[in-house]
Amino acid sequence: MNWLGGWTMRRMRWLALGVLVVAGLVGCAPPAGVDGDLTDDWAAVPEPKPFVPASGVCHAVGMPLTEVSQGIYFPIDCNALHGAETIHVGQFTGADAERATMPARGTKPTLAAFAECDAKAKEYVGGDWRHGPLKLDLVLPSLQAWSGGGRWFRCDLRQLESISTYNGASRRTPLKDALKDEPKLPYGCFRPVMTKDGERIDDLIAAPCTSPHRTEFAGIWTAPDASYTDFIQNTQGIRAGCLGVVATFAKLPNDRNLTYRVGTFFYEVSEEEWRSGDRGIRCFLWMYDGDVRRSMKGAGPGVLPIR
Repeated sequence: MNWLGGWTMRRMRWLALGVLVVAGLVGCAPPAGVDGDLTDDWAAVPEPKPFVPASGVCHAVGMPLTEVSQGIYFPIDCNALHGAETIHVGQFTGADAERATMPARGTKPTLAAFAECDAKAKEYVGGDWRHGPLKLDLVLPSLQAWSGGGRWFRCDLRQLESISTYNGASRRTPLKDALKDEPKLPYGCFRPVMTKDGERIDDLIAAPCTSPHRTEFAGIWTAPDASYTDFIQNTQGIRAGCLGVVATFAKLPNDRNLTYRVGTFFYEVSEEEWRSGDRGIRCFLWMYDGDVRRSMKGAGPGVLPIR
C-alpha cells in the first residue's frame, strides 16, 4: 500500500509536470499577426559613410595641414581663439573621384580644387584675399581617408602676422567680409627696411599713407601656367607683369617711359603654393626719390613725371 501510494504520488507529480509543460507550450504560441521569426523584422544596418569635414568651423592650429583624417580633426567655434578657418568644403567628382589613389598636387584635379577655393575665398572675405596678410590652404584627405571613400577637399584661410612672414596670427572672429570691415587688414603703404648694403628690402613695415613711406601695394599679377623652375627664373617676365599692375594702379601709361616714373618689386609664391595652384604675385609701387606722404593710387603723370 505504501509502495502503491508512493507510485501513485510520483505518477501524480509526473502528470502534473506534463500539464505544466503543455500549458507552457500553449503560452509560447505567437499572438495573431506575429510570425515568430525575430530576424526578418530588424532594420538593415546602414552602410558606413566616409568622414567629411565641416565648413564654417575653425581650428586652433595656424600652420597648414596638407592632409587630414578624422583622427586629427578637432574643429572649434570661430569666436574662440583660432589660427585657421574652413570657408568651404568641395568634392572631387567624376573620373577624379573614381581614382584608387588621391590626385597629386599640381595635377588638373587639385588645380581645379584650388581654383574653386580661390573663388570661394574671394567671395567670403570681400575681395582678393591676397590683398591682405591672408593665406589660402588647400587641405586634402589623408591616404587612409581617401581609401575609406573620402573625396573631399577643404579650403582653409589663415591670417598671417605680416606681409613678410608665413607665421600665423590668431583671431577670435571669422574672416567673413574682413577685407571690407577691417580697415587695417588690407595692404596699403609701407616703410621698407633695407639690408645693410641698401640694395635689397629686408622687411616691410605697414604705415599710414599720410605718413612718410616709400612703397605701396599696387595689386596682383597672375602668372601664366608653367613649371615652377621656369616661373622663378623668369624675373623679367614677372617684373613686366607687375609694372603693368603698377601702371593701372597709378593711372600711368604702360610704355617705355614707365620705369622712369616709378619702380616696382614683387613677392613671388613658394614652390608649395605654386604646386597647389596659386599664381597670384603681389606687386608694389616703388618711389625712386624717397618718401612721400600720400597714396599713389590714381596719381597720374602729373604727380609721377618722367625723371
